[in-house]
Amino acid sequence: MYKSRCLFFTLLFVCSFCSAQDDWKLRVDKDGIRVFTRKVADSKLNTIKVESSFAATLSKFVAVILDVNSGDQWLYSTRSSSLIKQVSPSELFYYSEIGFPWPVANRDFVAHLSASQDPVTKTVTIKATNIEGMVPEKKGIVRMTHSTGRWTIVAKAKNLLSVEYLLEADPAGSLPAWLINSLDTKGPFETFKKLKEQVEKPVYTSAHLPFIVD
Repeated sequence: MYKSRCLFFTLLFVCSFCSAQDDWKLRVDKDGIRVFTRKVADSKLNTIKVESSFAATLSKFVAVILDVNSGDQWLYSTRSSSLIKQVSPSELFYYSEIGFPWPVANRDFVAHLSASQDPVTKTVTIKATNIEGMVPEKKGIVRMTHSTGRWTIVAKAKNLLSVEYLLEADPAGSLPAWLINSLDTKGPFETFKKLKEQVEKPVYTSAHLPFIVD
């Protein structure tokens, strides 16, 4: 009897935890792009999840993400994006400045970007984490101190990918509610719309990465 009760409460706890982990709220479902948000425990922040499919190879898609010097062409509200250090074909550090409407100050950050591929499933994971240092803080721009992102790219068929992007970022300072809402919904949606156009650019047509098996 005692063991049965323990098993029951253990299962109840596990199920409750799983439910909390999957408590996503669908915010946008348009043009083949779905944007979800989920509250972060003990925080004012939301975790953002974006899902969509792309007509591309793994190499082409990953080449776009790692081409950080072109980030301002598709990342929403990005004023500049530039490579700081190329560690290897799959790892780098870059700087980015994000534009905000007046009178809110622009934000910037330095991030470490790394990509890897599972040798069995061929699924590619790209992780981005902000770091301190490397670029001095600039007057009039707020330095973001917490930002983590993760791309999961799965090849579903020839030239067809399923892409999931997770982002948790603190823009720092106080922001108006309407701006926070746009960061949670409009920003991710517009980013993926532009990303679909970016992937189709001729410069990436023959992309080949030494650590990617298509």
